Amino acid sequence: RYSTLNPPILAVLIGGPVIFLQSFALQRHSGNIISTHIDCLSVKQQINCQATNVVTPPRSYLQHGPPPAHAAVVAPYVSPFASIEVHNSLTYHLIIFYQIYITAFVSIMSSCKNLDEKFTVESDSCKYTDDAIIADYSYETTVVEGNVVKPTTTKMQFKTERKVGKTGVMLVGLGGNNGCTCVAGALANKQNLTWETKEGTQKSNYWGSLLMASTVKLGNDRTGNAVYTPMHNMLPLLDPNDIIWGGWDINGTNLGDAMKRAKVFDIDLQNKLYPQMKDIKPLPSIYFPDFIAANQGERADNVLTGTKQEQMDQIRKDIRDFKSSNSLDQVILLWTANTERFSAVEEGVNDTADNILASIEMGEAEVSASTVFAVASILEGTTFINGSPQNTFVPGVIELARQKKVFIAGDDFKSGQTKMKSVMVDFLVSAGIKPVSIVSYNHLGNNDGKNLSAPSQFRSKEISKSNVVDDMVASNRILFEEDEHPDHVVVIKYVPYVADSKRAMDEYTSEIFMGGKNTIVMHNTCEDSLLATPLIYDLVILGELCQRVQIKKDGEGEDWESFHPVLSILSYMLKAPLVPNGAPVVNALFTQRCAVVNLMRACLGLAPDNHMTLEHRFESTLAALGEGGKDGPANKKMKLG
Repeated sequence: RYSTLNPPILAVLIGGPVIFLQSFALQRHSGNIISTHIDCLSVKQQINCQATNVVTPPRSYLQHGPPPAHAAVVAPYVSPFASIEVHNSLTYHLIIFYQIYITAFVSIMSSCKNLDEKFTVESDSCKYTDDAIIADYSYETTVVEGNVVKPTTTKMQFKTERKVGKTGVMLVGLGGNNGCTCVAGALANKQNLTWETKEGTQKSNYWGSLLMASTVKLGNDRTGNAVYTPMHNMLPLLDPNDIIWGGWDINGTNLGDAMKRAKVFDIDLQNKLYPQMKDIKPLPSIYFPDFIAANQGERADNVLTGTKQEQMDQIRKDIRDFKSSNSLDQVILLWTANTERFSAVEEGVNDTADNILASIEMGEAEVSASTVFAVASILEGTTFINGSPQNTFVPGVIELARQKKVFIAGDDFKSGQTKMKSVMVDFLVSAGIKPVSIVSYNHLGNNDGKNLSAPSQFRSKEISKSNVVDDMVASNRILFEEDEHPDHVVVIKYVPYVADSKRAMDEYTSEIFMGGKNTIVMHNTCEDSLLATPLIYDLVILGELCQRVQIKKDGEGEDWESFHPVLSILSYMLKAPLVPNGAPVVNALFTQRCAVVNLMRACLGLAPDNHMTLEHRFESTLAALGEGGKDGPANKKMKLG
């Protein structure tokens, strides 16, 4: 049975141990290296192995390579160690053995293939036209009524427009660390820039972006291997290289100098980008000192004047001018400016659409700058995304978005500590472990940290960070009683020296089996803007896609329906996801990711992805794949025997 195994397996099972053992016996002189090579001949029902001893003079064997007869066999397993000096046969054979072992098992355990090219779905459920992809889809859910469980199926169609219009993105906070990093990163990628660091040459990439740098399982090939494709390959998506950037900032520094001030990118990359970045200057922005920390006053040299109504009118004009001057099909606004304090939700002020419009006109004190931007964006028919934790979307703004059928999404980028927390608590609760205490400490030194040093602004952040575990805790009534929650403390301190390199420390204390305690302590160094910027790309790309997707349910007429104006599908990128009234808040990270992936699959008429892999669980299905059978070769992840 072993005779059918491929060479890497033979090398591990037979060649490796023989090399290791013979290295002791074949040591001759301290000045020489004695090398043992295994020639393996696979014959049915038997394996013949011959040892060939080769004496070589003192030298770096791995630099100069093995004898020609064995170079082709050994080379693939040796190359990573090419710079190592080897002066002892035991050392050499240990390196070779473990390198062969690691390489072989990585090879034989891999059961994945990658499809990087564009693909089409061949199915009666999916039809491609010049303008759209139209897919029939059966949405299957389960309804629980008391102790009765009922599976339900809703027949519907998805229509996805194929053309991605020319898109502009206007950032509120364009000159901040996130804003200038976002623009500079897109420029670097568009030009395929490289730059030098002490670690060597670096290349532009979109790593950290869910849509641009992650893959999804598309299906299996005919032998059962999983086939993965880049997520951005699933549907026609906006390319961040094609985005036209603009926006506002209360500080008038050009983006070249703002980039240098931020100290996020390596200096060589800054120097390459500076000539382009220096020509980009933020538009004057709205500055309401009562809503952000007093220490931000020293930066506020580029602000609008006039009443709140006049300032909102100017923002609307800026959006129209930006769209027309760049010949854009659409514009998306995103707030990446300072965290504001929470606005008081007051009857007659911001509780309805009419009241919020009237309050802006009258200059009511409890209308924040972010709310004015959101209202201006909605009135111009442009999607507005809030990347900070304050309650920009007071009830009146949400009602206005619904009336105007304009998308809004928020709140607060989920980039570092909170993203890890949404994974860790999901893992603990799902594993039947009860987290009883979560203590999170942060310190950072960028302007975000400076603004958050004020108590009212910190409170906004504390709320968004603290609620991230609620849905996971509520999902398990075995561990938690009704209204029972872990002790959860969040601390943020401003330490200027660390700049954009935020430090996050977390302690998770849990109760385990039979009264035991388990403590997990985590230290996370978060390059704040380098983690947040890819989220900006993702929010914009996914938000733009949602503008091109509509559904139509069977038996409910011929009208196509768009998503609810509150885009909860963007929750993966946000700490405190805004959801439609009556919808549950989901914070579990992989549940949020699955929602995005399965939505894309639905747009292609494909069933939701699952991990049952029944084709690998039964003799009959394995045989059908050509991998089963009593005398067949071992599966890629199967123990021999």
